[in-house]
Amino acid sequence: MNVFLLSHEIPAVLLGLALLLVDLWLPASEKRKLGYAAAAGVGAILLFSLFQFSVGTVGTQHAFGTMFVLDPLALFFKRFFLLAALLVLLMSVELADRIGAGIAEYYALILFALTGMMFAASANDFTLFFVSLELITVTFYVLVSFQRTRQSSLEAGVKYLIIGALASAFMVFGIALVYGTTGKFDFPGLAGVAGQFADNRLFLCGLLMVLVGLGFKIAVVPFQLWAPDVYQGAPTPTTAFLAVGSKAAGFVLLLRLLFGTLPGVAEHWRVLLMVLAGATILYGNLCAIPQRDLKRLLGYSSISHAGYLLLGVVAFSDAGRAAVLFYLGGYLFSVLGAFTVICLVLREAEGADIGKLAGLHQRSPLLAATLTLAMVSLAGIPPLAGFFGKFLLLKSVISAGADCSCYYWLTFVALAGVVISLYYYFGVIRAIYWSKDADDLTPITLGWPMKAALGVCLAGMLFIGIYPNPLVNLATAAVKMLR
Repeated sequence: MNVFLLSHEIPAVLLGLALLLVDLWLPASEKRKLGYAAAAGVGAILLFSLFQFSVGTVGTQHAFGTMFVLDPLALFFKRFFLLAALLVLLMSVELADRIGAGIAEYYALILFALTGMMFAASANDFTLFFVSLELITVTFYVLVSFQRTRQSSLEAGVKYLIIGALASAFMVFGIALVYGTTGKFDFPGLAGVAGQFADNRLFLCGLLMVLVGLGFKIAVVPFQLWAPDVYQGAPTPTTAFLAVGSKAAGFVLLLRLLFGTLPGVAEHWRVLLMVLAGATILYGNLCAIPQRDLKRLLGYSSISHAGYLLLGVVAFSDAGRAAVLFYLGGYLFSVLGAFTVICLVLREAEGADIGKLAGLHQRSPLLAATLTLAMVSLAGIPPLAGFFGKFLLLKSVISAGADCSCYYWLTFVALAGVVISLYYYFGVIRAIYWSKDADDLTPITLGWPMKAALGVCLAGMLFIGIYPNPLVNLATAAVKMLR
């Protein structure tokens, strides 16, 4: 086995274990700073990856037989997860004063969840597929309910535990059916025999159950009911990492399974996936309209964005799959920018009522600008990252309309979702700049780490929107191996 291929995962695990050991001797007053050490460690892993590997030249290499694969697609998502974890760790430092004990464990759990995500990016076998998802899910069980003194956090943890266990049950039973009919766990072997079982009902039922499990992870209708409650009740950094990292992990596994392993079978589910995409877009956007809690609003928004991402899947083209990766890149900066502002501004509130944003432009112009641009990007307004991401997704769907007119109806639904979303996204902006109900106009002071995190999010939203070619090229190179 080539251990060097695990050069992303092993350092992340060791860093998490090191934090737990250092915590034993570190004074309580200094434990908050472990978050900066963890962020620095993740940054070092990311820099090593950037200098050591190139998406265009990495090729396809395996470890543990063919169970673990390092290819351009895996490398793209590993860097995605590392960047997300770095920003979430910086955000988590602001949570330290709201946790009575165990902040080092919180940082370590984020690193273990990161490890699961990076293993998921390289999963090339149902064994690693399931184990990596369970590592992500189990760590989030704890992270969601980490604020044990808050009833809403505990309730969110219980809901996520029950729904997560149900998703895992569907998935493991589906994997058992697939193995029972084909005798294959590894994706290359499964791809070689899938054509022989294209009409086998047990095989198709097993695959459908696996997709149901993934549907829970990415919050697609009708498996989305957990998302708003969990987003609202979980600690803000946990919600941010769940919104970005867990969703991206679900999509990389979906892409690898449907297009890298079972492209012929996936074609039979084209209409089903189109219906799910349209229903998810409409459900998320319509349910977000009456929301007054900003985290809950972003929970419904996350559901709608899962629907937009499915557009690239149902396009069944390289352009569509590349659009999924591009959209996730812009989504990362937009969502993390929004949640960073929530963590800083609504830190003392039990809830995240939108009305508490009143006067934010006077308290901190930087925070107001970041949240405003995040909402504009999520709405898909130019020239920010969200606009070009939606443009690429819709372009891929319209291009597929030559084969099936249903794609034009799906495009209409997606555009309707964009129009609906303008109402609730711009409601947040209205509260920031035009609400007259401000109770507190005390200036908000930011340290340089948070200013740097906000600067990264702002730069990402603007750069990807104005100059999208570098990310488009990376995404296109990453999905080539799915042909």
